[in-house]
Amino acid sequence: MNTPSDTGPVDLSPAELIRIKRDGGSLSPEQLQAFVAGVAGELVGDAQLGAFLMAAFLKGLSDAEQAALTLAMRDSGEVLRWDELDGPILDKHSTGGVGDLVSLVLAPLVAACGGYVPMISGRGLGHTGGTLDKLESIPGFDVNPARDRFRRTVREAGFAMIGQGARLAPADRRFYAVRDVTATVDCRPLIVSSILSKKLAEGLDGLVMDIKTGNGAILVDAHAARELGQSLCEVAAAAGLRCTALLTDMNQPLARSAGNALEMGEALAFLRGERPQPRLAEVVYGLCRELLSTGGIEADPERAQDLLRRAIETGAAAERFGRMVALQGGPADLVERPARYLAEAPVRRTVTAERDAFLVGVDTRAVGLVVHALGGGRERLEDAIDPSVGVSGLRTVGEWVEADEPLCEIHAATADDAEDAERRFRAALTFDDVPPERLRAAVFDRLAPGGDGRSVGNEEVP
Repeated sequence: MNTPSDTGPVDLSPAELIRIKRDGGSLSPEQLQAFVAGVAGELVGDAQLGAFLMAAFLKGLSDAEQAALTLAMRDSGEVLRWDELDGPILDKHSTGGVGDLVSLVLAPLVAACGGYVPMISGRGLGHTGGTLDKLESIPGFDVNPARDRFRRTVREAGFAMIGQGARLAPADRRFYAVRDVTATVDCRPLIVSSILSKKLAEGLDGLVMDIKTGNGAILVDAHAARELGQSLCEVAAAAGLRCTALLTDMNQPLARSAGNALEMGEALAFLRGERPQPRLAEVVYGLCRELLSTGGIEADPERAQDLLRRAIETGAAAERFGRMVALQGGPADLVERPARYLAEAPVRRTVTAERDAFLVGVDTRAVGLVVHALGGGRERLEDAIDPSVGVSGLRTVGEWVEADEPLCEIHAATADDAEDAERRFRAALTFDDVPPERLRAAVFDRLAPGGDGRSVGNEEVP
């Protein structure tokens, strides 16, 4: 096996690095740092980058190599420092799903409990939604504020929610663009480095990962999701970042709605203290408790839950969200008057049950594609979306529904769109005369570095 020499100067040329990895060898931090710097500085061409990515895909990267690659990608741009803040710097990352509005509630909750969350989010692609798209349903909201405004928002509201921008982990953008055209997007070591490089650039003290699995997730198989979550925890630890991960179920939409303005409205209702969808609450509070523990705010789960509950009941979390929106250019009274600002689709169509039955299954990806077809999703990052469209009033698997009871309400731009969406939505649901025997819990496993995770519930529940 070829490995870097322990004597004499190390060859840092891209061709030599590609050869070593092609032949199954290991790359040193120095070599990976030089290669990533070459990528960021346009000294490494797309052909060489593509060859390296394919070699990594076929031969793999060790945890040490992944940590070195992650740190090199982090250091390709600005790394934020928060010396002026008096609390831990925390964040979460989700692998994406349908009706996944968790970030919109989690960030102000953690801020209200004493953490700071400089959250860098992404846009939706395919059937999954994106936090930035939900935020842009707010009139005037700036997801790309100037750096001073971003820092002021974190300082004064306790959190901010922005896009990646050009200064954080710029090498990652080139890596991802070439991965997209070289069939290496699903390479786990590259996924890990891509996610963590951006989070490390935020200057975090702690991170929690929401690894979704099921028929609406990118990772359908729970075993693959667990492997990714464990890799993220291990590499984060090797890079000096405290990190845990929760495995969460995406075999049905997480919230009662799917669609950008609709999910924003549901998040605001959660923050105002209106009763949330129980599975959504389970995921939100589970991730928040992890962050409060990781950040040294409160390690005891029951006391942490009390802190979070009080943040909702006193209105502190909602006030934080309203402050963040105003600081980033949105209306100051969004929390109190969401209907005044969030776009409403011109056509609404209620989909009703055709017979008495239990809802026993949802093709969650298909529900996401319903929203996409209505105009609420995109194929390419530059595509425009309609924030008003989507579905609301979604039922939960296991519920008994009677004939003519609502299954959802479709929000569409035209009557033809609504009719097509109803057909697609009905095809995504499965009914039976008997309830499902078992359902996976919304949060069913916890992962930590070294395999030190603890069970947080049965993978399946009666």
